[in-house]
Amino acid sequence: MSLAENIAQVKANIAAAAKEVGRDPSEITLVAATKVQTSDTIRQAIAAGITVCGENRVQEMTAHLDDDAYAGAALHFIGHLQTNKVRQVVGRVDLIESVGSAHLLEAIQAQAAKLDLVQDILLEVNIGDEDSKSGVAPSEVLELARKAAACPNVRLRGLMAIPPVAEGPQGNRPFFAKMRQLYVDISTKMSDNDTIIDCLSMGMSGDYQDAVREGATLVRVGTALFGPRPPIHHI
Repeated sequence: MSLAENIAQVKANIAAAAKEVGRDPSEITLVAATKVQTSDTIRQAIAAGITVCGENRVQEMTAHLDDDAYAGAALHFIGHLQTNKVRQVVGRVDLIESVGSAHLLEAIQAQAAKLDLVQDILLEVNIGDEDSKSGVAPSEVLELARKAAACPNVRLRGLMAIPPVAEGPQGNRPFFAKMRQLYVDISTKMSDNDTIIDCLSMGMSGDYQDAVREGATLVRVGTALFGPRPPIHHI
């Protein structure tokens, strides 16, 4: 199948999963995970209907920005962000999805203040309590959310998670359900301030339909759109 056909198929699958649980498909945004893709491929994806690109690596993102590859689409940073790379990302992306510590939050606030702008972010939750993954523990999300709400140059938009590798079909649904409950809880407890909690980013190529069934508003899909990843090329 062509890239355009893959995009159409994934969008159809999202719509079907949404309708199964009584959701409006327009509530869910497909984020094309463009890791290791070329600028030309990214342009083709946008021409075929992709409205949001998600980038994992700062170096690749910077090269694609220099190529104007994301023109016509919003840009999210979805990978692990080191504090020493914050200045290359803040103000250049519409949303940083992977804020998983107070230290990183403070660095983003400082850079956004320096640029006199407000940076939209999501808090990354380590929903499976995995040592190998970054993100804040579920029990600590509210505390970090309140810190984010107190940052004048940061706007908290919601939560993001990468659950453990699924064991069998629908294996990640319990994690997605926990994320949905956490999202609702945070939304309720943060309703007394100006924060707009409207994003729940979860689900990738192997499980995005289940994520939609459990309440995702953003799904980050790469392989199902672009096929198996090509070898990583150094820019």
